[in-house]
Amino acid sequence: MKLIIAVIQDEDAVPLMQALTAQELRATKLASTGGFLLRGNTTLMIGVQEDEVDSVLEIIRAVCRRRTKHIPQLPTEIPASVSLPIEVEIGGAIVFVVDVERFVRI
Repeated sequence: MKLIIAVIQDEDAVPLMQALTAQELRATKLASTGGFLLRGNTTLMIGVQEDEVDSVLEIIRAVCRRRTKHIPQLPTEIPASVSLPIEVEIGGAIVFVVDVERFVRI
């Protein structure tokens, strides 16, 4: 058995949960916050058999797209009145696939 831990953008959470549910896959949804942009993320924990990992990764790839956003610059020595937004790429997913030594449903 494998545990897929996927860190995704909040706006991708509902469509991804719907896509997983359509394939009869269960996921646990956790709220999280990214360290760089300090914005909300969603972390999904998905337990699957080893032969299901690739299909789950394909679903994540199809739903979680990268996008460009403009955010305020982080504080620097430049006065705030001169601060211009910077363009950053967000979205997609960070995915960890780890072995599960034991799984118990109580």
